[in-house]
Amino acid sequence: MEYRQLGNSGLRVSTVTLGTMGFGGTGWASPVGHIDVEGARRQIGLARDAGVNLIDTANVYSNGLSEEIVGEALGDDRDEVLIATKVRFPMSDDTNGAGLSRHHVLRSAEASLRRLRTDHIDLYQLHGWDGQTPLEETLGALDSLVSSGKVRYIGASNFSAWHLMKALGVSERTGLPRFVSQQIYYSLQSRDVENELVPVSIDQGLGILVWSPIAGGLLSGKYRRSGPEGAEGSRHLSGEWDEPPIHDQEKLYDTIEVLIEIGSAHGASAARAALAYLLAKRAVTTVIVGARTEAQLADNLAAADLELTGDEMARLDAVSAERLQYPYWHQAANISDRPSPADLSLLAPHIA
Repeated sequence: MEYRQLGNSGLRVSTVTLGTMGFGGTGWASPVGHIDVEGARRQIGLARDAGVNLIDTANVYSNGLSEEIVGEALGDDRDEVLIATKVRFPMSDDTNGAGLSRHHVLRSAEASLRRLRTDHIDLYQLHGWDGQTPLEETLGALDSLVSSGKVRYIGASNFSAWHLMKALGVSERTGLPRFVSQQIYYSLQSRDVENELVPVSIDQGLGILVWSPIAGGLLSGKYRRSGPEGAEGSRHLSGEWDEPPIHDQEKLYDTIEVLIEIGSAHGASAARAALAYLLAKRAVTTVIVGARTEAQLADNLAAADLELTGDEMARLDAVSAERLQYPYWHQAANISDRPSPADLSLLAPHIA
């Protein structure tokens, strides 16, 4: 297992992170899994044996049950791993029970600490944008948590690039804590984050944690043009899950076929090849894997040891390529003489 620095912080995290949305698996999270405490202990054991040092959860996963299971399953081993959790979404019907107000952030942090059975959260992430709460208020609340030792580092998730830059600007202007990372959806099924979110991470020194790196199972190899293979119980086929949305089914099938071929050449699954592809991207710090079964988890964990060739990366880049949008096609044609490393993360193939 490789360990990478999380953004500009001194924290090092494993390239594979254990995701826990399936811990508990109640309510809207039920299609993801129904993993109880004993199942969580086994998954955590498998992950730790493979070198994983980061566990990612959120207060909204099964309305707090995922955090409770993480806390109980870790027990006395809590300090042997890093824990990341999140705040933003409703945890009650209370008028102030959602968003990123000081009230909700502080109350949610205290509740997460109790559920996780710990005195600190290693990475506390804003789970989404709140356009009605001043960033000064949100970052001030996070500052209180960091100053008190209840939170070590802060990050964002599902923000737009301008949201991130605004927040980073407020941090610089006020001296309030600065994000060290962002957690985003990124996969061979949809690479649109490469337009803005990847370049801003490179430019601003933010680590990237990838959620749903095999596109909710779409890139597992179960979905083929000829029909599903071994996809019994699949959440996409059952209609229980629609993240991520599929905008170009034919391109998805093309990508899956290439993944299966490349994976087979390494004696690996399509899912493992999809994870290895992301881990080869310079801006990615870690991919978050959450599995219904221990066999799936073991296969995902093995991606840390799979290295794709340059030709294989190029094939996957080509089959999953997205149309260059404005202003990027104009930049590729007209400012290729003075690009930054962040610019080149998107434009390099087009400039060449």
